[in-house]
Amino acid sequence: MTETKDALPETNSSEEAAVDQAFGSATSTKDEGDSRAEVARLQAELQEANDRALRTHAELENFRKRSRREMEDERRYAALPVMRDILNVCDNLDRAIEAAEKNAAGSSLLEGVKMVSLQLNTYLEQHLCRRIAAVGETFDPHRHEAIAQEPSAEHPAGVVTRLTRHGYQLHDRVIRPAQVMVSTGAPRAEENAK
Repeated sequence: MTETKDALPETNSSEEAAVDQAFGSATSTKDEGDSRAEVARLQAELQEANDRALRTHAELENFRKRSRREMEDERRYAALPVMRDILNVCDNLDRAIEAAEKNAAGSSLLEGVKMVSLQLNTYLEQHLCRRIAAVGETFDPHRHEAIAQEPSAEHPAGVVTRLTRHGYQLHDRVIRPAQVMVSTGAPRAEENAK
């Protein structure tokens, strides 16, 4: 009987060991599967966080570039209102010169007004405010304002024939378009016969 008692505990221990081993391997396999799923989830979260950080960085860079461009434009065109006001003075000087040229009596006054006009135009040029080319140029609605059309033997259709008021641009922005007369082409033969 002693032998059977001794054999039973050994059998039970080996069975328990086999059960523990089988249960333990199932638990470790389950733990490994959970660990892998956890690692995959954490990697996905990390990738998503990296993507958000990259997008945020790109948005910040775009904002900086846009702000820099806007500040540059503001600095570049800050003088625009002053230039618009000064252009009226230029117009009055041009009219004074025209009137004085028609009246020969005021030649010294004419020279003085011409000098003032030249000086004003020089200052405008220094600040990159330039007159828009007009006569002989192809009509450009962005730079010219057509006030009438006229036949012209000298200019083909669509070309500026006369300037009635100078136009100006600051850098590449038109402050005021040039008022012009535009050619309709050569006069017709029937108009010449009259």
